[in-house]
Amino acid sequence: MEEKSKILTEEAFDRTLMRISHEILERNSSETELCIVGVLRRGATLASYVAENLKKLSNLNINLGTLDITFYRDDLSKEGLDPSLNKTNVDFSVEDKVVIIVDDVIYTGRTARAAMDAVIAIGRPKKIQLAVLVDRGHRELPIRGDYVGKNIPTSKKEVVSVRVPEFDGIKEVVILG
Repeated sequence: MEEKSKILTEEAFDRTLMRISHEILERNSSETELCIVGVLRRGATLASYVAENLKKLSNLNINLGTLDITFYRDDLSKEGLDPSLNKTNVDFSVEDKVVIIVDDVIYTGRTARAAMDAVIAIGRPKKIQLAVLVDRGHRELPIRGDYVGKNIPTSKKEVVSVRVPEFDGIKEVVILG
């Protein structure tokens, strides 16, 4: 697929994540501890960026973890799916805490639903909130992000690619078509 347009440059990417971090602090000002969990792969990377921002901006205790949602997906039984198991790494209690799930793109809502199921399998949080860098629309489930970096109307034929240095050598968001 060819690159159709650049949505976020590195500078805009960083500003957007900082804004999301500020919004998280504003909405959770009465909390002393937050649990940030990123959906593997790029959501986990973004979660680490958000956790770093929150540590710089506040005195909150920030717990950081990663979620493998593979076996919580509702499309495992579809023909041709060969799931690979990664590792959930949440080495803290989520009981009665605010858990913020971080992902790169929200599309149909199915990944977010699977991530919520994965968190609830670990424990019973006080609240679950969702932070996404990009909302591209086309929801199939009644799920929305609490913190959204950028709303990008797309066609179903397009792909939103969030690129991070850890995997792609660059930090940007582009639309491929």
